[in-house]
Amino acid sequence: MITEQDFVFNKVESSFPKKGKFTWKTPSNIALVKYWGKREPQLPENPSISFTLDACFTLTTLEFTKKSSKDIKFEIYFEGKKKDEFKPKIEKFFSRIRQYVPFIAEYDFVIRSRNSFPHSSGIASSASGMAALALCIMSMEKALNPSITDEFFYKKASFLARLGSGSASRSIDGELVVWGKHRDITGSSDLYGVQFPEKIHKNFKNFHDIILLVDEGEKQVSSTIGHDLMHNHPFAEKRFDQAKDNISKLSSVLQNGDLKSFITIVESEALTLHAMMMSSNPYFILMKPNTLHIINKIWEYRAQTNSNVCFTLDAGANVHLLFPEKEKSSVNKFVIRQLIQFCQNNHYICDRVGSGAKQF
Repeated sequence: MITEQDFVFNKVESSFPKKGKFTWKTPSNIALVKYWGKREPQLPENPSISFTLDACFTLTTLEFTKKSSKDIKFEIYFEGKKKDEFKPKIEKFFSRIRQYVPFIAEYDFVIRSRNSFPHSSGIASSASGMAALALCIMSMEKALNPSITDEFFYKKASFLARLGSGSASRSIDGELVVWGKHRDITGSSDLYGVQFPEKIHKNFKNFHDIILLVDEGEKQVSSTIGHDLMHNHPFAEKRFDQAKDNISKLSSVLQNGDLKSFITIVESEALTLHAMMMSSNPYFILMKPNTLHIINKIWEYRAQTNSNVCFTLDAGANVHLLFPEKEKSSVNKFVIRQLIQFCQNNHYICDRVGSGAKQF
């Protein structure tokens, strides 16, 4: 069993390069069973499982230059513009991972990053962003120690990414990733994400996700604040038990292909996430009126057509429309005819389940 100590870098087979750069394209993900509530250091109170996306990604280049001082210094550019407001989160990330990758203290960094989707709009931008940065750092480790295996490389990348953003642990691999120790998921861990270990039924292959952008602005409440609200939440323990139970149920569904049970679990999880926020102290309503209009339209459409389309939500107003490959044409028509009127500027993103991060 892998422990934190196994991820501490203590071997150099190659000399430290004077400078270089690495680039990774890293997907966002959408949780089917939600992670909400954490303990230090970035460990989940309940396991979660997510689809890895494809079109929603972060592309990050990490440039590094050797220096003499031991202070970690960096500049961050997002979409071509210098973003000093992003520095505190990355400084905290570097501080957390330094004991596992001490060689980062040997370098100054320039981080250049861009998203294929609106930043902080309810799509997991911190997940893909931190995962990309973690993979770039692991590419540095691989250069210093070429003997590490691919399995170790990706597990440690997930481990490091988790220390920047919990859900980032699920943005390394594809197609389905579990983060959090669970008795029914072989190899699962609180320390890193793992690929769903069982054979996935054909019904869930090439699943689609249309993201309806109800609100493209900044999120009303950061995920960090939201997770903190689970401390002393009156329903927290019941929620954690519910999530564990839903992981067991969903594991069976993903193997037997029961689309109707999939819908029930996934939609219940989405609404429960928002119910926890509405019943916390302080309380928040992150859904917008158009979020509810879309949900009701989905329910009406499903009742009329017996479709297997369903929705899920992250901690925001946008709606993820999930459906199998065979319904692509009919659901696209449904979106255009009935749903885009509820999207800000008629904007939506067509995505599907992807295969994980790629190096460029």
